[in-house]
Amino acid sequence: MDYPNLFQIKEDESVMAKNIVALVESYNSREVIFLNEENDCGREILYFLESFQDEGIQISQRIAVPALASDDQIIKKLQKVITSHTTVIIVHMSSLLANRLLFIAERLGMVSEQYTWIITYKTIDILQSVDNEVIESLQGVIGLRFYIPASSKLLNLTARWYNECYIKHPTSATREVSILAIWAYDTIWALAESIQRLEVHSLFVVSYIDSMLLNEVSKTRFKGVSGEFRLIDGKLVSNGFKVVNVIGNRGSTITPKRRTLQKTLGENLKVGVLARRKFENFIDVSIDNNVTTARGFSVDMFNACINSLPYELIPYDDETFDDLIQKVYGKKIDAILGDSTILANRSQYVDFTASYTDLGVGTLARINHNDMWIFLKPLDVDLWLITVGFAILTGIIIFAIEYMDQGSERSPAQQIGATFWLILMTLFFTQREKLSSNLSKFVEFVWLLVVLILISSYTATLASLLTVEQFKLASKGGTLGFHGGSFVAGVTVNNLKFEDYWHKPYYSYDDYAKALSGGGADAIIDEIPYIKMFLGKYSAEYAMISSEPKTSGFAFIFQKGSPFATDMSRQIAKIRENGTLGDLEKKWFQKRSSSSQPKPKTLNFGTFRGLFLISGISSAVALSMVCLLRAKLKVHSIISFLFQNNLLATLHLLPRNAVGI
Repeated sequence: MDYPNLFQIKEDESVMAKNIVALVESYNSREVIFLNEENDCGREILYFLESFQDEGIQISQRIAVPALASDDQIIKKLQKVITSHTTVIIVHMSSLLANRLLFIAERLGMVSEQYTWIITYKTIDILQSVDNEVIESLQGVIGLRFYIPASSKLLNLTARWYNECYIKHPTSATREVSILAIWAYDTIWALAESIQRLEVHSLFVVSYIDSMLLNEVSKTRFKGVSGEFRLIDGKLVSNGFKVVNVIGNRGSTITPKRRTLQKTLGENLKVGVLARRKFENFIDVSIDNNVTTARGFSVDMFNACINSLPYELIPYDDETFDDLIQKVYGKKIDAILGDSTILANRSQYVDFTASYTDLGVGTLARINHNDMWIFLKPLDVDLWLITVGFAILTGIIIFAIEYMDQGSERSPAQQIGATFWLILMTLFFTQREKLSSNLSKFVEFVWLLVVLILISSYTATLASLLTVEQFKLASKGGTLGFHGGSFVAGVTVNNLKFEDYWHKPYYSYDDYAKALSGGGADAIIDEIPYIKMFLGKYSAEYAMISSEPKTSGFAFIFQKGSPFATDMSRQIAKIRENGTLGDLEKKWFQKRSSSSQPKPKTLNFGTFRGLFLISGISSAVALSMVCLLRAKLKVHSIISFLFQNNLLATLHLLPRNAVGI
């Protein structure tokens, strides 16, 4: 809350606006005219605009009436309504101004069956008027007022109120007590009870009396004049609304045509919860002085979707979700709040809302930090061997080219050492040896390209391995843990192809941690929401290494055919879109585990065979060219040698022949 020391003892404006929208929907209208007081609070108007927009209802005209408007001004405003084709009119203004507006509208013949007049909570006090002319002008007007259940406390307060008012103002005394007066009465009662509970403590801890009092008030829960009085997050929990239609000289309660989430209920929803859950933080139930309260991720989701609709938690100690489903089916309770999974066999008896969690099951394992040879794992064995082989081969080729190069001035031994030192240094790109042959430089360039790509790939794969590391799971005969007392032990585990493992149930997050750390289990299978909650506590040592969409996630449960399931599903979709769901996940899951990352693959020769093919062909071509050039030179020298020897021999013989002739 923005003001932690303040309590809001009134209905939330946004909730009240949504109730008006639900009332409009009950008359199947998609257009309304909105009449408001000119100096109305912009925030209240904004709530109406947003609520109508969310439900696809258009405000065809928004007409502001001055608070001190004359009759002529009001008539001009109403003439705009007459010229419009919209027949549903929302009146949101003070009772004094609404009294005059409706009186003039009745004279103009507008308070009739042709129009539907709906007055909001701000205008509803007009129904307390004792003026017959005012009552006559309200015939057929529909209003939304706060629901106060009938009780002996209410009758007693009403009688005392009337007697007090009659003594002081006999002509204007009314038997109806304002809702604000009733809330004020209950608030004083709650404060008095809180102070009474603190009498013992205040004798010893005077310095903390303010915070202790705030804490006691926030925990107050009792049956007051207004109904059940309790606070959640510093706000009064609504007892709902009722729709009133003015008929005759008084208002009568009517039932709208369509029941929605924001609709008034005569009594609170009865919501069943499991009181004992070892997998905490989804719903943690506490019972204090026969008052049941709950906290957790599922509870916050339910409250975010239910829009302050009043409900009562019914705890069950030794039951399962299947048992509670049977109670919903038998109409003993209205709904189930908790981490209940959507299953096909359960849907035969109840209706589920849309899922509010991630779908599927995951495999949880402990991170292995002790692999001393992890630096070798980025490359497969065949790739390591082929890389070393190509390095040697490239060195031999460069040596051969340099040795056959006529410009080389080194001995064979020096040339061999220099060549292989050159190949080793290319791994670090620090080679300084100069090559004399252009062909050997070409071979070195291709080899540098191979080394660059291999090192880049090796670095990326090693980084992935160091991030995710490796999770060791025995191939057969290992121990696989699962959520004890859950359906996960059955078909789900078998569908994940773990039939060869010994299955062992565990019943809490602490059991999971002890089993994985102490060797009691190689891995644990559970639904992803439980794994994410576990990782919020133990994420440094564990990780979700895989996931499968085998389950449909968690959802809320309602009676078969209940409209609440549909409306709650719509609300879940909305809070997904506006980011509320993400905020709740951050709050309860803390360090959220991302969806399981794919296991980094070891690089093999097949990935780089094209690269090595290019290197091999380049080296072969270069060596072939050197050999051909070498052979050409030798042939040329032989021919030259033979040619020179034959020419000398011929010249030597010529004189002899000449003499013989």
